[in-house]
Order: sequence, then structure tokens, then C-alpha cells
Amino acid sequence: MSELSPGWAQTTLGEIGQYLNGRGFKKSEWRELGRPIIRIQNLTGSGARFNYFDGEADERHIAREGDLLVSWAATLGVFVWHGPEAVINQHIFKVESHVDRRFHRYVLQSSLADLQRQTHGSGMVHITKSKFDSTPVALPPLNEQRRIVAAIEKQLSRLDAADAALATARVRARQFWEAVLEEAFTNHASRRKVGDVAALADGPFGSNLKTSHYVAEGPRVLRLQNIGAGFFRDEKAHIAQEHFEGLLKHEVVPGDVVVASLGEEPPRACLVPEWLGDAIVKADCIRARSRGDVDASYLMWALNSRPVKAQAATRIKGIGRPRLGLGVIRDLEIPVPPLAKQQRIVAEVEERLSVIDAMRASINRAERRSATLRRSILERAFRGELVPQDPSDEPASVLLERIRITRGADTVVKVRSGSRPAARRPVR
Repeated sequence: MSELSPGWAQTTLGEIGQYLNGRGFKKSEWRELGRPIIRIQNLTGSGARFNYFDGEADERHIAREGDLLVSWAATLGVFVWHGPEAVINQHIFKVESHVDRRFHRYVLQSSLADLQRQTHGSGMVHITKSKFDSTPVALPPLNEQRRIVAAIEKQLSRLDAADAALATARVRARQFWEAVLEEAFTNHASRRKVGDVAALADGPFGSNLKTSHYVAEGPRVLRLQNIGAGFFRDEKAHIAQEHFEGLLKHEVVPGDVVVASLGEEPPRACLVPEWLGDAIVKADCIRARSRGDVDASYLMWALNSRPVKAQAATRIKGIGRPRLGLGVIRDLEIPVPPLAKQQRIVAEVEERLSVIDAMRASINRAERRSATLRRSILERAFRGELVPQDPSDEPASVLLERIRITRGADTVVKVRSGSRPAARRPVR
């Protein structure tokens, strides 16, 4: 561990704050009105739709404007709540700070980034409370915390402006992408159902295919995470050869279209790549194999288009995780011009989308550079290199001692305020 700057003290995340886990709300408790239920996807932007709770809630589970929240499962992140009074779902901590709250936010961001790097590739999708609380932190004096925050925010403000511009560019790229497909698959006279132009099969459900069946090598299992909108993600999962041979009715081959029937705005589709080898689809992944009069690439792009998604939106089931059944996908209609015209449409669509792909690649590179700069700023801040030390500042060790005394007193109060009376000591 590097030498601490003058006036700093070594401590842990658990000592500089309390982290109150949210409540596990059941689907049966979801309502149309009440307090919004904050789930991880509401914080990250991957799902903006809220469910609501209209019952009584403990104060520890209530979030108000400006509260600091930490997601610690699946997605690791630090967020400031800006919204109406809400209730917090499980896997999210509400933070009660014992140090400067804005400084605490940046400490958490830096610490979670380190934890994320430590767990990369390990398969770990959450951080245990004990691991979180014991994460080491170098703590500066309180006045220096405030100076560090001012310096961080001055430097980050320029990156925030750049990131906002990148976010706008990403939205425009998405709008352009959708417009290309909408133009290609609108106003064709002849329309047919997907089930009439392709043979469909879902993946195996229940005990036929479980996570425990996965092995290190063997035929592939295509899951929801493999299916991008128009592209294949090479996320690996394997089963044994003999297991694969018992599930051949779920097999996919190069040139098949695989369709995600679960998640935000289904369907989402991509082609099975030529190099994949033996593979099957998992549950909620639909295999669509052209019957011959529809080009596979044409079918894939049609399924990703806004006109088809609009049809699907009227038949989606489920609130938390929208799902399309196999029957719904079978009944979706796509325009079907002659095969030669389909192929011309595909060529034009892919040429135009390649421009968007290049734009997205440029945005990705710029976002990676921004993230690297952010990490560098925080690393310098927590090494004591961002602002000068002031010998007149009260040392962080004094602040820590006050925190320990206060938390110890709180513990005594909680013990004494319990409903069970303390046992009387015998008089000696």
C-alpha cells in the first residue's frame, strides 16, 4: 500500500458510511400508482419504465431527492437520485455518509471501479456486503475532502460536456439506424406471416437445459446475450456432445436467424455466424429457418425494423420483462417482395448501416478515452495529488475517532431501546 499523504488516515468503506439494502418487492405488490420502485435498470437507463408501490415502507427503504444510491449486483454503479420520493428495490444500497457526501460519492465510484476490475472474468455478478464494507479507503481531512471535490468537479465538468455530446450522437445514430430499417420495410404491398416464410423452434425449457448442464467445451448454447440487433455477440456457453445430440430439434446452423423473444422491445434478431459450429438455442431464443423464398438476411433485418416491433408491442406480455411467445412471433407480418428485390434491399440497408457502424465505433473510442481520463482524475485525487495539503486542517484520524464514537453510541442506543428488557445484574 502506498504511503499516505500528511493528515490522511487509512479506513474502509464500511467505516465512513452505512449502506442500507433495499427491499425485495414482489410482483404481486406492483401497482400503477404510488411511490416508484427504484430498480437497477431505472438507475442505469437500460429500462426507464417504473413499477409502483402503494403500501407503507420503512424509512431505510425510502429514497428522496439527492440521496446517494449504490447498485451492487449485476451492475456496479453509484447514482444520485433525482426524482420524486421513491422506494428502493433489493440489490441497491441507500448510503448514509459519515464524511462529506459528495466526496463519499467519488470514493465509491473509485472503489467500485477497482472491485469491478478485480472480479472481471471471474463470473462474479455481485459484491457481498462484507467485501464491500471491508474495501480499504484512504481518507483525507474533512476540509481537504471538500477541496478535492471542487477540483474533481472542475475537471470532470469538461468531460461531462463531452460525454453529453457523445450521448446525443449515440441517440442520433440509433434514430438513423431505425429510420433506415423503417424506410426499407414500410409500404410494400405483399405481406406474409413469419411462420409462413420460416420454420420456427424455441429452445428447451425446464430441466432439459439448466445452468448446471454447462461445461467448459463442447457445442454452443445461444442465449439472449448472444443476440444483438443485427449482430452476433460471442458470449460463450457450452454443453456436452451427448447432451447436444439429445436436443437436436433445437439445433441452429449457420444462416439461421435467432430471435430474442424476451427483454426490451422484442423481437431482436441476428444471423448465426458461419464459424459457430454445433449449437442449440436456449429458452426465449427462437430459431427462424427460411423456407427458401425469403432471404435470411432480409428476414433478420425485417424482424429488427420498427414496423415489426410496433406490431409486437401490441401483443407483449409481462410487466417487468416483456416477452413474446412463439405464437406471437409466428403471426408477425413482414413485407415479402420477390427474392431478387429482397437481396437488393439487404445490400442497400447494409451499406447505409455500415456508415452508422463506423460512427458508433468512433463514439465507443471517445467514450473509452473519457472513462480513462475519469479514472486518472479519481486516482490522482485519492493519492493526494489533486490539491495541496494544508497543515492547519484537522487530521482525518480525529474525524474517524468521532465517527467511531458516534457509531458506538448509536449501537448502545439501539440495544437499550429494544423491546426486550436487560437482565438485572445480581447485587454483590
